[in-house]
Amino acid sequence: MTLDGYIERWSRGWRGPALAALIALLAGLPGVFAVPPLDRDESRFAQATAQMLETGDFVVIRFQDEPRFKKPVGIYWLQAASVALLSEAEARDIWAYRIPSLLGAMLAAAACAWGAAAFFGGPTGLLAGAALASTFLLSSEAFIAKTDAVLCGTTTLAVAALGRIYAASHGGPTAGRLTRLLLWLGLSGATLVKGPVGLMVVALTAIALWIADRRAPWAKSLGWSWGLILFAAIVGPWAWAVTVATDGGFWSAALVGDLAPKLAGGQESHGALPGYHTLATPLLFFPVTLLLPAALVFGWRNRAEPGVRFALAWLVPAFLLFELTPTKLVHYTLPTYGALAWLAAAALREPLGARVRWTGAALSALVGVLLAGGIGYLMAQYGDRSDVPMALVSGALMAAAGLAGAYMLLKGRAGTALVTAGVLGIAAHAALAAGLAPRLEPLWLSQRTEQALAQARLLPRQGIAPAPVAVAGYAEPSLVFALGTPTDLGGADQAAEALADNRPAVVEGREQQAFEAALKARRLTPRQIGQVRGLDYSNGDETVLRIYAPPPPQPEAAP
Repeated sequence: MTLDGYIERWSRGWRGPALAALIALLAGLPGVFAVPPLDRDESRFAQATAQMLETGDFVVIRFQDEPRFKKPVGIYWLQAASVALLSEAEARDIWAYRIPSLLGAMLAAAACAWGAAAFFGGPTGLLAGAALASTFLLSSEAFIAKTDAVLCGTTTLAVAALGRIYAASHGGPTAGRLTRLLLWLGLSGATLVKGPVGLMVVALTAIALWIADRRAPWAKSLGWSWGLILFAAIVGPWAWAVTVATDGGFWSAALVGDLAPKLAGGQESHGALPGYHTLATPLLFFPVTLLLPAALVFGWRNRAEPGVRFALAWLVPAFLLFELTPTKLVHYTLPTYGALAWLAAAALREPLGARVRWTGAALSALVGVLLAGGIGYLMAQYGDRSDVPMALVSGALMAAAGLAGAYMLLKGRAGTALVTAGVLGIAAHAALAAGLAPRLEPLWLSQRTEQALAQARLLPRQGIAPAPVAVAGYAEPSLVFALGTPTDLGGADQAAEALADNRPAVVEGREQQAFEAALKARRLTPRQIGQVRGLDYSNGDETVLRIYAPPPPQPEAAP
């Protein structure tokens, strides 16, 4: 059976979305279990979730003693449910906190395939979902315990449902009550996870369609009467509870303290000029980069076609808004990647011209080689000789994904190029995330500190040493997640005081002189049981952490 035959067979009915979800599972799963907790966002989310389970307060979000009023509660609830079912808060198993992100990526791929099938047919829908699943950005977000993969999944579900309603008004498959229900569930879930972002993407899509068509008869079929009630029933109880519990403080902090600065300027040094997301897309959309030129050309030439028009309405307004927003992070445009996947897969329905083939091949080869070079750089900076084989495997697979896809595209075998690049790209991502990255020890300061304390039987959750561990000069959330909620993030005096109280301490190099002075003042002679050197990649600082155990008890004087 030919490749087209297999795609036709496996795209019928529910098989297409299910297979797309399976591909997303395979792409994201290796990193879920292998990559240590990441700074800073992932560990902040995971620690706040752990505190929910420890305290039983599922309304007010906190990181240690500080309120965390930046995002709604949805992702914390999902993570809490995952940890309660699969692990426990005390174990600090980061993989359990990542399962919702993995499921969010699977939902995004399945919804992408489901929506595209209404316009372009099952085979194109399957290719679109598989393309989205294999992208470097989504497969990376799939193993990071924060909002973005889940936001992509819920938003893509809502947009896909809107797309099927739009397709039904243009002679496509009938969109029944279930489709409308999924629209409102997607909107509700996206709002509980990341506030207005999902609503904005869906609203901009609908407005762009209305302007392009100069009419919107499909808008009457969205189920407004019960949909808004369902939305309020899902979002409203927590919104009311957090308003009462924080006396409105959540909303002022979330809107005035978090959202407004992002719209006004580059928040937390994340500012960039317009064009940032456009330049980043070939890297983040890899290995589907080879079809980016074809997708854009196909979209322009066929913009009058309902499915293409819908994909453009999904992509262009939201992407432009993200480009114009001063604060920029690479994952912001992820909810629009489903539209790019639609256009890329739909472009395969017709022969590709020489210009788009050459441009796509050049982009694919360039990005593959650049990513392979990036892996080599990571190995040279943070690896050792034992890491060379895995670095070679990861780099070779990454380069092969770009070069093999480019070669087949130039030979006029665009479908085979997409599949080959996708398989090699997923394998390269797995080798990087599960094989090489965990071995780059200088990057994992918190994990190594936790291991040193555990080997010395000083980790509080082992039940031997008293809590909390005092940490001077190093305040990354991953260390709080590793050592436990009570972890004392203070200065040299607090570290010395901890040792006087028979508790362990961790001291960063820049605090060492003050720490030694504090020890001298208290006449303490602690034992240094370990030293961890590496890079604090959150701020780019070379870091040395010295780990101290309390001084041994003095024998009682003989009578």
